[in-house]
Amino acid sequence: MPAAPLVTYIRVSTTSQGRSGLGIEAQRQALAHFASSEGYEVAREFVEVETGKGADALDRRPELKAALAAARKLKCHVGVAKLDRLSRDVHFISGLMAHKVPFLVAELGPDVDPFVLHLFAALAEKERALISTRTRQALSAAKTRGVTLGNPRLHMARKEAVEAVKAEAERYAANVLPIIREAQKAGASTLRQIVDALNARGIPTARGGQWYAQSVANILERA
Repeated sequence: MPAAPLVTYIRVSTTSQGRSGLGIEAQRQALAHFASSEGYEVAREFVEVETGKGADALDRRPELKAALAAARKLKCHVGVAKLDRLSRDVHFISGLMAHKVPFLVAELGPDVDPFVLHLFAALAEKERALISTRTRQALSAAKTRGVTLGNPRLHMARKEAVEAVKAEAERYAANVLPIIREAQKAGASTLRQIVDALNARGIPTARGGQWYAQSVANILERA
């Protein structure tokens, strides 16, 4: 049976990343591995270099527009390495779904439907909001201590607050990673199987909630 065609979309967020290829080759390799293991053949590849400034609208993404058009013509999926290569905004992803072109996310596997993609995007958006809230709280505390806006000390406080949040996430990832590796050795080969293993053991996420495929993927990415 011939392999199904797949249009791949690769995006980096800065011009410097585009020039250096930083992140592009990693995404390309992830998509190539996904295609070969899931019975797809990469028919077209589109690479986007975006500054990240301004509204996150499709008209700023000519390569994504071209990928959608190519997929419609070939009657196939658009594949991305990670969900955030489409967007970090759940509303933007919802708008993409309206184009009736199915998407595949290599990181999440071939069986994730559009509804679940919306859930993953919403979870990622919520996580970013929580990090932003923690940073604002830390800065507010710094101002209360007498650090004024525009003061170099405030800039340092902001940097320290962000680094503290990142360090907290790194510490938790380091603690839970051995459990994930143990589950993998026991036969959990997919994100869903790892999720089931963690939830079955009653191991909470860093925020005390249930595990989802994206939260496991985030831990593995940090590793």
